[in-house]
Amino acid sequence: MGRPADRRRRPARHRTRPGSLSVVRDGRRRTVRFPSRRVWVSGETGLMSMAVDPRFEQTRRFWTCQGWRSGGRHDIRVSLWRLDGDVRRARLVRHVLTGLPTTSGRHGGCRLLLDAGSRALFVGTGDAADPANPRNLSSLGGKVLRVHRRTGAAMADNPYADAPDRRQRLVFTYGHRNVQGLAQRPSDGAVVSVEHGSFRDDEVNALSSGADFGWNPGPGYDESVPMTDQSLPGVQTEAIWSSGTPTIATSGAAWTSGSRWGAYGEALAVAALAGERLLFIRFDAALGQVDVSTPEVMRRYGRLRSVTSLPDGDLLVTTSNGSNDRVLRVSPR
Repeated sequence: MGRPADRRRRPARHRTRPGSLSVVRDGRRRTVRFPSRRVWVSGETGLMSMAVDPRFEQTRRFWTCQGWRSGGRHDIRVSLWRLDGDVRRARLVRHVLTGLPTTSGRHGGCRLLLDAGSRALFVGTGDAADPANPRNLSSLGGKVLRVHRRTGAAMADNPYADAPDRRQRLVFTYGHRNVQGLAQRPSDGAVVSVEHGSFRDDEVNALSSGADFGWNPGPGYDESVPMTDQSLPGVQTEAIWSSGTPTIATSGAAWTSGSRWGAYGEALAVAALAGERLLFIRFDAALGQVDVSTPEVMRRYGRLRSVTSLPDGDLLVTTSNGSNDRVLRVSPR
């Protein structure tokens, strides 16, 4: 694997937790006017995720998920934006989804993924460190939600689409602790989530409609319980990969594609914060784990947060070290 280049070109867009937004073109970065003062920042919550319309050149639309101040209150919400023609200002089209729970800002979660096969937007959320959220189907915390990307309405084939509670209709999977990454495998459309563990067991989970992933810290938020607690009622879905002990704080992820990747082909590239590396996890067609590896060159950049796959197969990886952070372009060459 070649050394990551530090070139920055479209469609790379760097975001920082307090709420700055930039567009990078031909190696030059320009800060875009964006209502940063409306972004609520506390603990692990701020401007947390972005998804860019595949037809961005025509629509100039993108989605963000962030803490938001409104009328003296705050929540976490998903918003749809449009860049002006001169690419200098982001204008709010609408808030697609509001009222995602938050307390101190801990476990803000929030990762966005545009479904390649429909008009759906997947939204991974954190449990807000509230023990009641992950298994409460009327709460949007500790879930992966599946909504229409323009309106925020529940998709008609969601598992609880006919529930009387509007919030429950949005739920695709539940029993999550703190979702940090979502990625869709190009070959078959399978969607996986990447989740922070407690002191152990960061997870990659294969999402399926209505699945329960078994996080239940109970009264007092007891983090000694298993990430997937098989003593709970019903059926809990085990992770397809787990870090074991200790946690390495896995974060964003994307699938590799293209023959250039060789042994790393169609692997899930997963960023690690505390682990300070980029893992390549290979799975078989049924999403059974095959092997895990990390090229030595991807241990040299400190904390890694987000991973994005480019049309040519290269990856963009962002660092999260607090200063002098970069967008790395990672190529198998």
